Amino acid sequence: MPATSLADWLRAVSDDALADLLRTRRDLSTPPPSDTTVLATRAGTPGSVARACEDLDTFTLAVLDALLVAGADTAPAALPAVQELIGTDISGPLARLRARVLVWGTDDELRVPPAARDVLGPFPAGLGAPSPALAATDLSARLAEVGEDERKVLAALAAGPPIGRTRDASFDVSLSDAATPVQKLLARSLLLRRDDQTVELPRELGLLLRGGAAFDPATLTEPELPVHPHKTDTVDTAAAGEAMELLRQMETLLRSWSATPPPVLKSGGLGVRELRKLAKDLEADESRASFVAELAVGAGLVADSEATAPEWVPTTLTDSWLASPTVQRWMTLAQAWLELPRLPGLAGGRDAKDKPIAPLSEDLRRPLAPVTRRRVLVALADLADGAGVKSVDELVAVLAWRAPRRGGRLRDETVRWTMAEASALGLVGLGALTTATRLLLEDDRPGAVESMHDALPAPVDHVLVQADLTVVAPGPLEPELATAMAAVADIESAGHATVYRVTESTVRRALDTGRTADELHALFRGKSATPVPQSLTYLIDDVARRHGRLRGGTAGSFLRCDDEALLAEVLAHPVAAEYDLRLIAPTVLISPVSLGEVLEALRGAGFAPAAEGPDGRVVDIRPSGRRLPARARAARARPGEQAVLTDDQATRIVANLRAGDAATARRRGSAVRAHSGGGADTTATLELLSRATLERREVWIGFVDSRGTASQRVVRPIRVGGGVLEGTDHERYPLHRITSAAIVEE
Repeated sequence: MPATSLADWLRAVSDDALADLLRTRRDLSTPPPSDTTVLATRAGTPGSVARACEDLDTFTLAVLDALLVAGADTAPAALPAVQELIGTDISGPLARLRARVLVWGTDDELRVPPAARDVLGPFPAGLGAPSPALAATDLSARLAEVGEDERKVLAALAAGPPIGRTRDASFDVSLSDAATPVQKLLARSLLLRRDDQTVELPRELGLLLRGGAAFDPATLTEPELPVHPHKTDTVDTAAAGEAMELLRQMETLLRSWSATPPPVLKSGGLGVRELRKLAKDLEADESRASFVAELAVGAGLVADSEATAPEWVPTTLTDSWLASPTVQRWMTLAQAWLELPRLPGLAGGRDAKDKPIAPLSEDLRRPLAPVTRRRVLVALADLADGAGVKSVDELVAVLAWRAPRRGGRLRDETVRWTMAEASALGLVGLGALTTATRLLLEDDRPGAVESMHDALPAPVDHVLVQADLTVVAPGPLEPELATAMAAVADIESAGHATVYRVTESTVRRALDTGRTADELHALFRGKSATPVPQSLTYLIDDVARRHGRLRGGTAGSFLRCDDEALLAEVLAHPVAAEYDLRLIAPTVLISPVSLGEVLEALRGAGFAPAAEGPDGRVVDIRPSGRRLPARARAARARPGEQAVLTDDQATRIVANLRAGDAATARRRGSAVRAHSGGGADTTATLELLSRATLERREVWIGFVDSRGTASQRVVRPIRVGGGVLEGTDHERYPLHRITSAAIVEE
């Protein structure tokens, strides 16, 4: 006899089917249900039904809608009637719905949970309620009588939703007196009046206007995803170029915020002025600047100082990140993005109160963002190697069809943001997934590092020095050469070829770090693929000639110079009085102010002093930038991993379900119960269990597990002692958790 309730249906299915259900609908197993009745009740709640529908595709949801149209939530529906509403074979979607027990019963008596109507809305398939008045009428003939203006109203309501608001609903007039299309349709009984301002299109008429089917057949087929075929090497190389640009921008942010950390807004986040300054420094727009800032904080390279006047300050991880090889720096950022529980794309938008959303604020937190990102990347991974989507909008349409109920109002925007961010990180190139990203999705981190290393342009060991004192790096420089160039020149423009400019101040900066003029000449002679122009040689010699003639130390600080006339010039300058400089020897001045401040003031006054160490050699005393201690990052599980139910766990829960069902079905004699006051007296229970052990009889017990979940079991005890009941199935039940017990009647 067919099952009439979900609980009966679940009792009849196999253990494997129950285990599959628990793995598919993870919420049903937390906490573990005590029996099938509890499982069925939980599976029929609106919240659980909504979660079960989240990753169903449009076709499967349409079948569920059609079942509701057929009234399967209140009475059994037959498969032919449902299939007629769809207009095509529904065996595949129906099997998926049955596997999630969103549908149960035989083909002749299909049922769905009543909560499905609450989840999918009051108008399944966009159709209204049936009208008894139209049941025995020729709708085609009735429809032929309406005018063009009335047809437009009907067509609009037939497209869904089937209700409309109009003042004409408050008038009850005859057809001869009707003046508007709505009044005419009401008079013809082709519209239903719900209240004084609402009309509804009857279901029968809606189906007729749709051609007899509840859905447009085109909407039940997944949209095509056009792709461009690319060579895998081309995709990897293009993505690596984007990754190099992002790494450069991250370095710029870290160096800028090391020198001048931006303040944290009172409400949290990064202010508009600071964001605009960052965008200017990065030579990018504000959305890109927001993304780089979010990535810096997400990777632990920057943190809120949480001081009285909080600032966004680089952490101690910054120095090790900057010193790491290029591919390791990329891996750090890529991994951080995959796990980032935030949506950087929200920055610059408006919240529910129409206030602007600031980057780095709590408004951007979305715990499920990593799951959404991985879903987009997995969709690209399903394409052939090197196949890139032609349009992001086409990918949006495909993913929306595959899971229309997942992602909420930001569903489509999240896909666009993910593609833009993945492209910026070099995870996606030319609309296709890179080799490194495919390996990263498979948790093959070493393989991803190796693949990205092969894709990155090889570091160059030379530069091109030009007559206008610019230096062109035709690619990423080797680490030592890059450090040397950063010391002696400023970046004028960045990209695949970086242009540096050498000026008097940059040469002085290099000399301040302890380099000599000979070392700078050797750098350019040895590393320039073009002849070194005389103008650069003269500039270095001229700056070096004046550099370091005036030297300082700490006393607070001191200045010494063999040229007494130069010291006299310093003493005559207003800076001497401001910093309390005084002569203590013909060639020595001292000041109570720190050496760094004195040297900065003297340089601002036109002098070229240098700092020296205890051995008299030039040293660099400029601050390297502020740092915060890096915070320990909690190990984050891979997105979605927490929802996995192991085979062992599923088997155990199913066994408990069957045991609970068996206990419910058994007849039992009078029961002994534990004291409701929470006392520890188990004398009566112990006596009953001991008797059952001696007589080798089954006993029914009610108990509460360590989670506080009450359930019941039928046990054949083999030993009672030490505060524990042990059954023939080797299960052990602490006596203090047994709330009641009874001998099972034969």
